[in-house]
Amino acid sequence: MKYLSKHGIWIGFFLLALIISVATHGEFLAPRNLSNLLRQSSINGILASGMTLVILLGGIDLSIGSLVALSGVFVGLSQVNWGWGNSLSGALGSAALAAGVGLFVGILNGGLVALLGIAPFVITLGMMVITRGLAMIFSHGSSISPMGESLAPLADAYLSLPLSGILLGGFFILFLFSLRKKLSEAIFPSAVFLLLGYAFFAYKGLPVLVVFLGLTMAFVSLLLSRTTLGRSVYAIGSSERAAFWAGVPIKRVTWLVYAFMGLLAGIAGLLLTVRLNGSDPNAGQLFELDAIAAVVIGGTSLKGGTGTIMGSFIGALTIATLNNGMDLLDVPSFYQMVFKGIIIVSAVAMDKGQRNT
Repeated sequence: MKYLSKHGIWIGFFLLALIISVATHGEFLAPRNLSNLLRQSSINGILASGMTLVILLGGIDLSIGSLVALSGVFVGLSQVNWGWGNSLSGALGSAALAAGVGLFVGILNGGLVALLGIAPFVITLGMMVITRGLAMIFSHGSSISPMGESLAPLADAYLSLPLSGILLGGFFILFLFSLRKKLSEAIFPSAVFLLLGYAFFAYKGLPVLVVFLGLTMAFVSLLLSRTTLGRSVYAIGSSERAAFWAGVPIKRVTWLVYAFMGLLAGIAGLLLTVRLNGSDPNAGQLFELDAIAAVVIGGTSLKGGTGTIMGSFIGALTIATLNNGMDLLDVPSFYQMVFKGIIIVSAVAMDKGQRNT
């Protein structure tokens, strides 16, 4: 029972993949589909990385979907209206602008939560409405397209097979390093790496979007396992009072975590805009729920203090697998929403059940 509780998310993912593979007569396991699956899950995985820190802290951020849209609108404005779309410097400027917008809103969220002591749910709910309204105002309520060619590689490019192998191997070694001496926990993640490696080498190589996801998750994993900030996040989420008496700078850590979440939302807005070749003020709707679902499905407690970045990765992959499988089976989108809602409720119920035992 303890083994099932510890590795249930991995077992659940493989069972889901098996069921969908059988139902689609193997179409799900086609290298092209698996590669697209990773590309589809990359943006949610990046957001889930930041949301992992926020939820480990005992907080929540409901503004990230709207912030993705606002950051994307500024990318669109800079690329189309301001003439930044025809040069490398313009592409770098658009990327910096998107990240800066996300970071600025994240700093506002963190400051209001840390300094005023207002509940994160209230602050980020209000910011969700504000940023969505700003996205509508700056874009005049319409989409902006197309993006410049200098940004196109962020969405469409694949790394060469040798470089893909080096990076994938590096991510795997880094993952093993983060486990320290608990190599027995690497069995299921190793199987996922092998499956994804097969997809990359049998298709075109490693998508650049997946590289962004891998770098983000590697950074957050090292931050949580190897830094004082990571230990402080776990301490605050486990018991804020105990962390205070232990000398943990609670306000500073809270501010940094929300600022980092905003930065990742800005980067996600850039990547989504480039992938869609246009910015849309309505983009990013329910992204915050997908990120929260990935984190909770991955085993992070909504009470804070318990969870891992690898859990959030497999949670994001599970959601993407469910979406991809239902698309392959031509399940209508409104049924997909029902299934995802059931999975979220089930994951939260399991989390509460484990904490009560």
